[in-house]
Amino acid sequence: MANENWPLFYSFVTKISFMEAYVRSHIEHGINTIEFFHPQSNSLPGKILEELAKEIHFAGTHDDTRVIILKSAGEKTFCSGASFDELVAIKTEAEGLKFFSGFAHVINAMRKCPKFIIGRIQGKCVGGGVGLASAVDYAIATTGAEIKLSELAVGIGPFVVGPAVERKIGTSAFSALAIDAGNWRNTEWARKKGLFAEVHDSIENMDEAVYRLADTLAHSNPAAMAEMKKIFWKGTEHWDEMLKERAAISGKLVLGTFTKNAINKFRSKK
Repeated sequence: MANENWPLFYSFVTKISFMEAYVRSHIEHGINTIEFFHPQSNSLPGKILEELAKEIHFAGTHDDTRVIILKSAGEKTFCSGASFDELVAIKTEAEGLKFFSGFAHVINAMRKCPKFIIGRIQGKCVGGGVGLASAVDYAIATTGAEIKLSELAVGIGPFVVGPAVERKIGTSAFSALAIDAGNWRNTEWARKKGLFAEVHDSIENMDEAVYRLADTLAHSNPAAMAEMKKIFWKGTEHWDEMLKERAAISGKLVLGTFTKNAINKFRSKK
């Protein structure tokens, strides 16, 4: 992981008090590593989303942070997207809006953050996990990091994360992912479409690449990187309102009988 010889300038931990899920953050030598975990394949319940948005916002305003690494725990799954347990518990459109707005808050925090975010993608990405991988500024993955936008398969659509995915890989590739919701795309497909900047054959090689780049950026000009990030995300200024509107669409659809039945079917397979 991080070079053991790097001095520890600042560290803190934010833990979520339910089950074993957590969001943690620590800073070493200007590199702020934000790590999340959930025992259900790194899914994203509302509290995880809330804490991720807070940590990313804090890192963006923290003077000791020069660059951010976004990662998840474990080896096989980077992120499996929305929590099915919370999806089936949604009873009203207001509850649906609140839940899906969690994804909007994270994506908006990432795009507004003036620091570059490196994504460490060690495993599969599903639904909202593809959205996270798309919203980082530079994604480094392993060959096991297959991707799937599965929302349509459970009766909704990638409405909130869609703009981030489309921005990264283009409308044609995004449409293919969103329509063919049941099939995986391999890492070579994702690399060719621009989702992953690098793909490595092992976690060790991926980590070496992640920390090499992070160390380089930690010693780069913060003002220049902040200006570059503004340029990279130009044209997304309306996303605060747009993603809220998209969250409302998902929040309404998740109440439908088709969606409830589809989610319960998926849950029964686990």
